[in-house]
Amino acid sequence: MTRPGTYRPPGAAGGRWWPVTLPGPGHDVPARVYRPGHAPHGWLVWAHGGSWRAGSAAGWHAATADLAHAAGATVVSVDYRLAPAHRHPAALTDLLAAMDWAQEHGAGPVAVGGDSAGATLAASAALVWRDRHRPLAAQVLAYPPIDPGCHAPSYHRRPHAFPGPAELAAAWRDYRGGAGRHPAATAPTPLYSTPAEATDLTGAAPAVLAVGTLDPVADDVLAYACRLRAAGTPTRLLRFPGGRHGAFLTDPAFRHRLGTAYAAVHSRETT
Repeated sequence: MTRPGTYRPPGAAGGRWWPVTLPGPGHDVPARVYRPGHAPHGWLVWAHGGSWRAGSAAGWHAATADLAHAAGATVVSVDYRLAPAHRHPAALTDLLAAMDWAQEHGAGPVAVGGDSAGATLAASAALVWRDRHRPLAAQVLAYPPIDPGCHAPSYHRRPHAFPGPAELAAAWRDYRGGAGRHPAATAPTPLYSTPAEATDLTGAAPAVLAVGTLDPVADDVLAYACRLRAAGTPTRLLRFPGGRHGAFLTDPAFRHRLGTAYAAVHSRETT
């Protein structure tokens, strides 16, 4: 059994974390809650990366605790179901269940975010809440893959960069199959496998996007930021010169900028 504990990011006052089990769509969803000593910026529900096929809240423990400190927020890190055993919309519905739970326990609108594949889920979840007319304080997206075809030039600019287009395309297929538009995205209440399936982004939650210049998904992120801005969504784009995919796990400076950018958006949207 996982026991609650404390954490102390380098140079920080530290905080508490504890495991929770959330009511999900026909099953329980495990998660971890991280609360710094002072959390004025609400609740942020986080989806870890791992190409939709790997990763866990435990594996992301140190990075998520550090994000909670940088953001000044209570962070809920979700152990959503993984592909290929559980294909879309399983992971998305688990994330949505965690957002419901956080909304019940927090004060004011919650926010959603994630890194890599988790950011794809977070962007899709933000659109689902938009469609359902539910308030969302922010969406925090660290280098989300957007295009299942991996067509953008940045995927092919550096042949040995991670993730390569072939391996990422295989992960997309495990996660959502090979349909151009997933059937769940065409339902009366759409469940998008990627925000690319949404024809209109009007009304989406304020966004923070972050990506390194050497990340193969960089062009996806830049294009999605442009779409959000064109739809009238307040959008802040953080670009990291020389940054690579996976920086959320490896770079404290990346997490600090992501967390402080979220805090600024949360303050603006909730005061």
